[in-house]
Order: sequence, then structure tokens, then C-alpha cells
Amino acid sequence: MKLIVTADDVGLDRGMTEGAIRAHVGGIVTACSIVANGVDFDDAVARLRDVPALEVGVHLALVEERALTTGALMPKNYVHYLLGRTLSAPTGRGAQRAPVEAELRAQIEKVLATGLRVTHVNGHQHLHMLPRVFAIVVRLAAEYGIGYVRRVGDRGGRGGMARRISIAALNALGRRVECAGHAGAVRAAAWPPHSTIGVMEAGHLSAERIVELLAHVQGVTELVTHPGVGVTRYPHWRYAWDDETRALCDPRVREAVAARGIELVAPSHI
Repeated sequence: MKLIVTADDVGLDRGMTEGAIRAHVGGIVTACSIVANGVDFDDAVARLRDVPALEVGVHLALVEERALTTGALMPKNYVHYLLGRTLSAPTGRGAQRAPVEAELRAQIEKVLATGLRVTHVNGHQHLHMLPRVFAIVVRLAAEYGIGYVRRVGDRGGRGGMARRISIAALNALGRRVECAGHAGAVRAAAWPPHSTIGVMEAGHLSAERIVELLAHVQGVTELVTHPGVGVTRYPHWRYAWDDETRALCDPRVREAVAARGIELVAPSHI
């Protein structure tokens, strides 16, 4: 069994970047995902150069930030996005999908231009799981030689009814894109198994919960995390960033990983 542990949202806030690095150096995080249009992107790039063992991926953002291609503020959340309150709405035909591809390409190319090695790609609020967006993402991943595209297939999480419904929808989208004939578009990319943990409890993972979630690791699984240190932005998320950083660095977690015979790996190693 292999476990990828990814810290998302690097570059959105300096505290998120710090959390990812601390959870890598002193914990179990093996990879991080950087937001190309994040306010603290440049700081994140500079910090990541000092930790080359922490693999870097692109956290594609189509909400909350400013578009690289237009400078316009993106929708506040995925609900607005699905309602089409954006010039980049992916729900229409080619003329409407073109802005999405241009923006995603710009974000990938901005990260690649830093010289950092990019090994994976995923989406902020998991919007990349929308079938039409996913088709673009996997094609771009193959084009740029990025070998790992996250598919959400969350296991073992706990949460309220609204959260359970949203995760069930993401899991359904994961199964749909798996069967939607995208294999040809990603033939050049490593295709990860349909298994994640931690998504349902984003921003609220404790050491005890991580240990419990390890029971759901099978094959190659990705633990999706959100560490942070002194984060000042995005209070409306109500994430416990510092607590999650401490959890990922808790010796009990690493001991539990070893006890279960789980190998910690980065995306390029699967």
C-alpha cells in the first residue's frame, strides 16, 4: 500500500505555504499544490526552492482568485460557477469552454516557468472534477508531461449532511470521468487509482482521525490535507490550519503509517 500526502492551497497565504513545508519537513506530507493566481505565489515559489524533496503540483483555481488571463475576479465559490456567473463557465459548448482552457493553460505555464518540477495537478474546490473541465485538465496534463491528475473517490470521512452530499457528488463525478473515455487523453500520464481520504474533513483533520483514516488506504491512495501556520486570509473557510499542521507532524501518525505497512510516496513515485 502506498500513500501520497498532499498539502493543498500553497501560495494563497504565506501561512499555508509555511504549513505545507513544516508538515513535510517534520511530518508526513510528500507533495503540495500551488495556486498560480494566489496572492502569495512568488513567496511560495521562493520557499519551495529550498525543499526540493517536496513535490510540487498545480492547484488549478477557477473560483475566489483573479484570473491570470483577464485579471477579473472569479466567482466566490463553485455554486456561482455552476450557475454560470462567469465568462469561463464550462457548461456551454466550445465558445464558452475556450476561456477555461486558456486560463488553466496559463496557470500551468506560470508554475512551469518558475523552473519548479511539476508532478501533479488538481483543482481548488475540486472543480476540475466537472467532466468538461476534467477533459481539458487531463489533456493539458498529458501535453505538459504532468503524470498525476487527482480524481476524488473519498473514503471513510465523517461530516454533516451537506458535506456528505457534496462528497457523494464528487465521488460520483470521479466514477463518471473514469468511465467517460478520457483514457486516450491521459495515456501519457500516470492514472492514479480512484481513492482519496481526508477530503470530507478538509481543514479539520486531527492526528486521531488521520490514524483512523489509514484503515481506508488501499493500493495507491491520496490523503488530501490543508496545513497552515498563522493563516490570515479566508476566515470564511473556518479551517483549523494550525491544528492540521500539528496533526500531520504528530509522531503517532508516522508510527501508525509504519505499523500498517504503508509506504509514503510522492506522485512521481507511483
